[in-house]
Amino acid sequence: MEEDELPECGVARFLILLDGPWATLIVRELLHGPHRFTQLRDALPGISAHTLTNRLRRFATHGIVTRTVYPEIPPRVVYALTPVGYRLQPVLNAMNDWGISAPATIFTADAPPASEHGSTGRGAV
Repeated sequence: MEEDELPECGVARFLILLDGPWATLIVRELLHGPHRFTQLRDALPGISAHTLTNRLRRFATHGIVTRTVYPEIPPRVVYALTPVGYRLQPVLNAMNDWGISAPATIFTADAPPASEHGSTGRGAV
């Protein structure tokens, strides 16, 4: 995507890189410090090696994560957030605060559709 093709909305830009169910959870784990691949996989039950690999590659390509390979036998690879990646911490903290403070009923299958909660369907903020 070219710079002139980027959405004007910051939330839409955020979702270009951090979409899907695993993206923010990977960042959440890396906020605790550098991790090896297996540490990340073990911290995220249910994630496939394929999905984790693809996300980490994407994050590294876009400057959110660094990938350091140590010349050992077997090779040791460590993933860490870059300064840009660490700037996601307040975003994840806000998501966590909202998730904890929201009524539990909105997370159940019996919850009414979003329109009944007063959502306008428009972009945010």
